[in-house]
Amino acid sequence: DRIQRLELSVTLVKHKGCVNTVHFNPSGDLLVSGSDDREIIIWDWATGNKKLSFNSGHTNNIFQARIMPFTDDCSIVSCAADGQVRFSQVREDGCVNTRRIGKHHGRAHKLAIEPGSPHIFFSCGEDGIVQHFDLRTHPATKLFTCYAFHANGSHHAPIVRLNAITIDPRNPNCFAIGGSDEYARVYDIRNYKWDASSNEDCPVNSFSPRHLIGNDRVHITGLAYSNQSELLVSYNDELIYLFQKEMGLGPCLNSASSEMSEEIEVPQVYEGHRNAQTVKGVNFFGPNTEYVVSGSDCGRIFIWKKKGGQLVHLMRGDKDVVNCLEPHPHMTVLATSGIEKTIKIWAPTADHPISLPDEAAELMKANKRKRQQYAHISFPTDVIMHALRLQRRRSEPDVERRYSRTDYEGEDEDDYDGYPMDFTTDGDDSSEDGDDLNPQDCIIS
Repeated sequence: DRIQRLELSVTLVKHKGCVNTVHFNPSGDLLVSGSDDREIIIWDWATGNKKLSFNSGHTNNIFQARIMPFTDDCSIVSCAADGQVRFSQVREDGCVNTRRIGKHHGRAHKLAIEPGSPHIFFSCGEDGIVQHFDLRTHPATKLFTCYAFHANGSHHAPIVRLNAITIDPRNPNCFAIGGSDEYARVYDIRNYKWDASSNEDCPVNSFSPRHLIGNDRVHITGLAYSNQSELLVSYNDELIYLFQKEMGLGPCLNSASSEMSEEIEVPQVYEGHRNAQTVKGVNFFGPNTEYVVSGSDCGRIFIWKKKGGQLVHLMRGDKDVVNCLEPHPHMTVLATSGIEKTIKIWAPTADHPISLPDEAAELMKANKRKRQQYAHISFPTDVIMHALRLQRRRSEPDVERRYSRTDYEGEDEDDYDGYPMDFTTDGDDSSEDGDDLNPQDCIIS
């Protein structure tokens, strides 16, 4: 099996901070990455060479960078801890124009590109807002603010701070979001108008393992859709679940839907890893999305069979934590990153299938034991996340602390700060303030 022949093939070394995002372009010959050093790098990953590097214009850690399809790899969108959503264009003269095209009041964690579109994508952030972007027009359309499901139809439900957004490749009208509660919500873009006149929080379906319903301690860190419209959901310090369409709880949660959840088929579960220290992604892998892949706090990469949940491969991906896992669009190749300042490329080059390491069973037991110990702590998720963020802020460089939440909340909505930047080639590794970064800064992203 090619999956079991995966081994480390290339290590990409140029960033000066944790690498929080990796993404292949549609053809698969280039990889874009973003980091706590606020640099965006485009790589010829097969040779290990950096093709382009530029300062993103973000004032805090980059959380996601994506190359827009059908743009000759010249259009890049990004979001970051500063709340900004930025659009960067590589010019023929060797410069990069970058400008802010949107913002969130709080960290902006994820982007989702409409499949095959060079213009349209979505963003989500800790303010609970989902925004729709069309690069042919501006400004962004604020679709809605996500609120927690609340008993008796109360209008005082808290905002759900969003960590993840993903688009169904089989039905690009539908997208799913997840954040600071137990529900993955699915929306249909056709229910919204571009003038934001119908900006109500109206999901068409929602998903949660029934044993987590009502659990205010869990939250979602990662989402992914398969080619068969299956929804993969990764929970903080819990497990990973695979939902079929028929496992949905419906658009509005109430006592009736809670009772109905007892009749819904139990989702496939994937376990053995631990997802506590960071906002980890999760993904499908393989030509027919027949595998599931996740990072872990133990620094390993876990690969399970999608059907049945059997662990088939375990690789050491980081000395601390593995956060990002990006499958190649056409080949059995995987790009990963974590707390280290490097990107690792995994390819099926081993002569023979690699068995699970001898310590695999004990490692999974240790991860389970730590997760169960955490489950006895009585603090709600909001308190834990707030404490961890405060701890991180104390260790951030002074240049990052100068940009507080009020700095970008108070900016004018139409203030698009576009400016050109020279890019650096492989021989120039300069990065502003990069040497001052603490690798532990990316523990809570």
